[in-house]
Amino acid sequence: MRIGYGWDSHEFKKGVPLKIGGVELPHDKGLAGHSDGDVLLHAITDALLGAVAAGDIGGYFPPSDPKWKGADSTIFIQEALKQVRRAGYTIANVDSTLILSEPKIGPHSKTIQARVAKLLGIEPAQVGIKAKTPEGMGTDEAVIAHVAVLLVKARVSRAKKRR
Repeated sequence: MRIGYGWDSHEFKKGVPLKIGGVELPHDKGLAGHSDGDVLLHAITDALLGAVAAGDIGGYFPPSDPKWKGADSTIFIQEALKQVRRAGYTIANVDSTLILSEPKIGPHSKTIQARVAKLLGIEPAQVGIKAKTPEGMGTDEAVIAHVAVLLVKARVSRAKKRR
């Protein structure tokens, strides 16, 4: 069993779409970032990589590399999953907390939960999506994501054992 923790934050920026968990949300501002700014997918990527001691998102997708400018963060998730599988693990569950003043996540939480589950190849019941307001933290112009993941050893099928 392995546990990973990841977090990310990005400030709001006008003129870009708001993507959280691979879902575009209606809002007048998106998130500034070298890629698409998806704080939730970035935090999940770091949590997965950290759980298998495979570094962090910046090591695979450095913000200094123009190749990743505007990149879809699902690419980052795919690489993290590759590292998890290579290490012999599978995802038991993911738990996340988003901290933001707006937009309200509640009306979108089931959609985000389903999208994250699909990206990770797990069931929606294995993905927790929660949101809190910053209440005096001075971060009203940003979104922060905290993520914990639990990995378990992947079961090896009998067919693989015979090879």
